Amino acid sequence: MTTGDAPTRVRTGEEIDTRKLMDFLKDQGFETGREMEVRQFQGGFSNLTYLVRMAGRDYILRRPPFGKKAKSAHDMGREYAILKALRPHFPYCPEPLVYTEDPSVMGCPFYVMERIDGIILRKELPEGLTMAPEQFNTLCRRLVEVHHELHALDYTAIGLENFGKPQGYVQRQVTGWCGRYRDARTPDAPDFETVMAWLTDHMPPDDKTPALIHNDFKLDNVVLDRNDPSKIIGVLDWEMATIGDPRMDLGNSMAYWVQADDPEEDQLRRMMPTDHPGALTRKEIVDYYRQLSGRDMSGFDYYYCFGLFRLAVIAQQIYYRFYHGQTKNEVFGLLISAVQILERDALRVIQNSK
Repeated sequence: MTTGDAPTRVRTGEEIDTRKLMDFLKDQGFETGREMEVRQFQGGFSNLTYLVRMAGRDYILRRPPFGKKAKSAHDMGREYAILKALRPHFPYCPEPLVYTEDPSVMGCPFYVMERIDGIILRKELPEGLTMAPEQFNTLCRRLVEVHHELHALDYTAIGLENFGKPQGYVQRQVTGWCGRYRDARTPDAPDFETVMAWLTDHMPPDDKTPALIHNDFKLDNVVLDRNDPSKIIGVLDWEMATIGDPRMDLGNSMAYWVQADDPEEDQLRRMMPTDHPGALTRKEIVDYYRQLSGRDMSGFDYYYCFGLFRLAVIAQQIYYRFYHGQTKNEVFGLLISAVQILERDALRVIQNSK
């Protein structure tokens, strides 16, 4: 059975000098042995992730993309600091082990953390894995529970009060993502102006109890126990974590949640097995989150609509690179269809919103 993403050969131009890395890690107290194997995880569009194997142990190395210089977009130090502060209080985090800004090792800041070994779900269940409806239902409930556990943390008590500005968070998000969409819009893309106007005109106040939010909390960013796939043992990809409105965080998550009774065109953009028998619906997830958190979720249509729009912006930014010949990956060319579907989804939410 395939139990997680398998790293493959390092892409040309993204190699790591294993001798320099081994010398650095040895100086930091790592047991390195005589040889080091480095492989690369191929998924994702942002920071680069490598598997480092030495002395019989596996580690994960994260570094910014080659050629990118904007620290604010690929801040390894910030990501490491969040994990360092969070790990003692939220055991689903990978344990961060070492961080450096020394350019002599790799030419950029990077950090090394433990590898959480388990199952990661993608579009379909991995070959050889079966989950009964009741087991998948348990996984969905556990996903909501872990999300709530994160939001329930006292971020001030654990030293993360300076990792975000909760005041004005919703307004900054809406304004920022509207600007990003307009900057990335291509002639064949929908204009999204109706959606952006609605999000601007119906903006709710910030949550009175802001929280530490993940900003990319979804089924394929959690690691499941090999022996019990309904159990979550890890949460990955913390680069967008901040302090903000937890309802926005849940809305972003729900944008990815394509359920079995959604329109056929939505099934084309499904990236996780959220349609599996026993899966919670979006309404059931929101209701369960309300039960756990006690938060007022009566205006959740707004946060779900924003999540759909934000996902469309992310897809459009990637498609923009393809449209302008900055990448030849044909898969990126298909994203324009997802952008069009997401606009229709957002407009449908607006039409049905009370």
